[in-house]
Amino acid sequence: MIFILGINNLNIARLDLNLLLSLDVLLNECNVTKAAEMMGISQPAMSNSLRRLRKYFNDPILVRTSDGMTPTPRALELKPIVRKTVSMAELAMQPKEKFNPAKSSRIFRIMASDYTEVTLLPAVLEMLCAQAPQIRLDIMTPSDVSFYDVEQGKVDLVINRFDTLPQSFHQLKLWEDSFSCLVKATNPVLNNWNLSGYLSCKHVWVSKTGMGVGVGMTTKDVQRIGWVDEALRELGQFRDIAIFTRHYQAALMFAEQEHLIVTVPTLATRGVRHNKFVVLKRPPFEIPSMQLKMVWSPLLQHDSGHIWMRQSIKKIAGRISEWRF
Repeated sequence: MIFILGINNLNIARLDLNLLLSLDVLLNECNVTKAAEMMGISQPAMSNSLRRLRKYFNDPILVRTSDGMTPTPRALELKPIVRKTVSMAELAMQPKEKFNPAKSSRIFRIMASDYTEVTLLPAVLEMLCAQAPQIRLDIMTPSDVSFYDVEQGKVDLVINRFDTLPQSFHQLKLWEDSFSCLVKATNPVLNNWNLSGYLSCKHVWVSKTGMGVGVGMTTKDVQRIGWVDEALRELGQFRDIAIFTRHYQAALMFAEQEHLIVTVPTLATRGVRHNKFVVLKRPPFEIPSMQLKMVWSPLLQHDSGHIWMRQSIKKIAGRISEWRF
């Protein structure tokens, strides 16, 4: 009924609420990239929504000009109607009771990589203990969860690093992380810290996703082995990997071995920065930074408890990301 009142004589069966929300944000921002960020989706996903809207209304909606993306006359006509319609829909979907974290006993199911467990989750648990002592977390590993589980809302959040994601998922970048090397303080390589010395040592490899049986079990498998070895490949070099592990905690312990170098994202080293037996060094070559993202199903986008958890994690991640080498 809301759609009939707002937009007359249109086939509303083809215009779902998410598409209407996209139109509302696009008309406000007049910028596809900014609109995507506002909705927590990828730029290609928002571009696809704009394409569908253009087909639906038989109108360009936004036209590129010297001033950027400019709304068409039809878009300007639609703007107040769409805003009112979306506002009415948001009002209708408001929960009867505001989420109260102090009283909630909800279980949040979070798929987290080992890297996430080391860097982010301790601070999240500390926050929950202080603000929401009855809330419980069910932490799952990447191998426990499929994209279908996430899409169906069976998993509340996925916090990991991703090469690709389904366009329908909502996502938020929590931080970017550089790489650092952990070396035993007595390792002679520290006397001549350069690429040649780095390559002369043996190394610990840590899975970049925590997923996959046998993934990365050979240094020749550079397509899947991760950022460090891909960066070395660009230089025509390979490192001598002595240990393959999927666990950052184990890798950090291996750094105390005389003959090993552990190269991992910098924030993962926070727990050992006061360890007198190891030294933290910048890699003697360029390694592109990695991104940690939080991903969730569109089905949970407007859930008040879910919103609280996302906002809390975002705030915590902001504080953690300020820590640097």
